[in-house]
Amino acid sequence: MLKIIDYQKNPQEVYQLLAGRAPYDAEALVSAEQIFSAIQAEGDEALQGYCQRFGWKSPIEAIVSQDEIETAYRQVDADFLAAIRLSIENVRRFHARQMPQGGLVPEADGTILGSLYLPVDRAGIYAPGGTAAYPSSVVMGAVPAILAGVKEVVLATPPGPDGRVNPATLVAAAESGVHEIWKLGGVRGIAVMAMGTETFAPVMKIAGPGNKYVTAAKRIVYGKVDIDMLAGPSEILVIADATADPIYIAADLLSQAEHDEMAGSILVTDCPDIALQVAGEVERQMAKLSRREIAAQSIATFGAAIIVKDIDEACQLADEFAPEHLEIITEDPIAWVSKIRHAGSIFLGPWTPEPVGDYLAGSNHILPTGRTARYFSGLGLTFFLRRMSVIGWSKERLLSQGHHIVTLATVEGLDGHAAAVKKRLERMMD
Repeated sequence: MLKIIDYQKNPQEVYQLLAGRAPYDAEALVSAEQIFSAIQAEGDEALQGYCQRFGWKSPIEAIVSQDEIETAYRQVDADFLAAIRLSIENVRRFHARQMPQGGLVPEADGTILGSLYLPVDRAGIYAPGGTAAYPSSVVMGAVPAILAGVKEVVLATPPGPDGRVNPATLVAAAESGVHEIWKLGGVRGIAVMAMGTETFAPVMKIAGPGNKYVTAAKRIVYGKVDIDMLAGPSEILVIADATADPIYIAADLLSQAEHDEMAGSILVTDCPDIALQVAGEVERQMAKLSRREIAAQSIATFGAAIIVKDIDEACQLADEFAPEHLEIITEDPIAWVSKIRHAGSIFLGPWTPEPVGDYLAGSNHILPTGRTARYFSGLGLTFFLRRMSVIGWSKERLLSQGHHIVTLATVEGLDGHAAAVKKRLERMMD
């Protein structure tokens, strides 16, 4: 049952919800470290047991063949192909606007100063799989990487019990332009992307969602490679006033609750009647979900309808939660956007439910969770770029300002730094 909390009477209960949910636990971290140690020490040999599970003779069979991709195309229908192509088109259009404009800028005295934005050579995308397919996550990771100019984009995803990757995932990867697909799931997928083996070449950046074991693995590899973020269970917060439809709100809360028993689904409203109606509607709609047991546990533990005095206070509270997904369903939703500083993605009005962002809007659905939207952004094109500074001073600039460098280097006790400039100044003044 969705609990109803009066913020004025019981703020402490609201703050308990703010505590957040850890993206991984100690058990997941220990398990991930064991797998990492084995792969680091033994390479391909450490994958033999994994390969035998699927009847593969060697790790090279974990690389998806062109025949498998062609077979996958025959297994998906025309509706899926049209939908995934539209999703890719929209994601490309949205992310293309994120390309930074670098360049070298000459100044009047001949000095050159600027930045170059360069893609990494090789990037890894992780997509959950196994018993379910998430082709949309493939698109969200791969398309920005390829737009950024990454020459080699690798997808790692777990196969099903038959050793095959879901056809929808394979087609999404092919349509997105992925260069190589590995049937490696969980910690192994992350470990092999980060460290490589005799068969698999490592990458430089890893992006994509996963369970607590995948997240723990990403924590371990950070520093060896770059990662997008340490994302935890999904979450949604809906700000609603008396004009909102309880049926829509309940459906949107459940759209996240069905993800995971740890998912968070919060309504914040200034209308007590809306809170009561949504609570009842959640129960009615939940009974019809195929994943109702998961949704019920999520709602019972991390679901709430919070009653506040007005929408301004609702925005303040939402900003403290810094939710992954924030829906504003009010009479004039755009009027409240300026009040929000912390959210992964904002959805405006009754006709923009959260799944619009998951699948077709074009914005990225790989987003920060657990209040990390206060300092992290969602995945974008710039994640796959490096910024490199280029500096070219003229003789005149060094002559006029070099003595300041000598002063600062001397203060820091770095005589060699000072001498590198001094010797040039002395030569110029001879």
